[in-house]
Amino acid sequence: MKPVRKRAARRRRLRFEGWIAGLGTSSGTRVVLGHWQRSPFGAFSDVMLERADGERLLLAPTWETADFIGATYVFDTVRVVPVRVGVVEHTWTVTSGSLELRFVTGRRGPAGLLLRTVPGALARRPAWSALTDAPARLLLPGVRTRGSARAGRREWYGARDLRPVRLVSAFFEGVDLGVPALVAPPVRFGFGSVPRKPALTRVTTTVVLGPE
Repeated sequence: MKPVRKRAARRRRLRFEGWIAGLGTSSGTRVVLGHWQRSPFGAFSDVMLERADGERLLLAPTWETADFIGATYVFDTVRVVPVRVGVVEHTWTVTSGSLELRFVTGRRGPAGLLLRTVPGALARRPAWSALTDAPARLLLPGVRTRGSARAGRREWYGARDLRPVRLVSAFFEGVDLGVPALVAPPVRFGFGSVPRKPALTRVTTTVVLGPE
């Protein structure tokens, strides 16, 4: 008898479409906002903070999103609190628990204008993210468009827009986080960081889970 060949286990592919904002502050706290308009969990927002002492904190709106994000990235503390994001023209306002954040987007530079030409269908393809990984590392130190996450997961990022941001104000637990600064050192939630210069990126994120 011929040996029975086992079929490879299928891997679930989850897609998130929205925006990621990365900001630095003079206090040393770096903030990463995820504002997802489409996702397997519906529309939601989350905030990742890394403080000057290295503590990595996740603010997520539900236990479901907190469990998923916490299983994909690395945090020291997870808090389930409402995450509210308001956008009026170029001004973004974020409130989440003891975090109060406001920032303003600026005009696109050459990179943003180039990314605007990337079709959405192309940005969703992991092969495209793999192709752009090397240029992203060269032009934006610390940024990667593909890599390994926790629990055997894989991730791909397909960017479609990039705008500079200017921090207006940031308070956490009643403390002023200070004036705008570079995102330095890079954040350490996953395999890559956000751009060193504060920026807002439109992105399609694909997360592939391990075999079920």
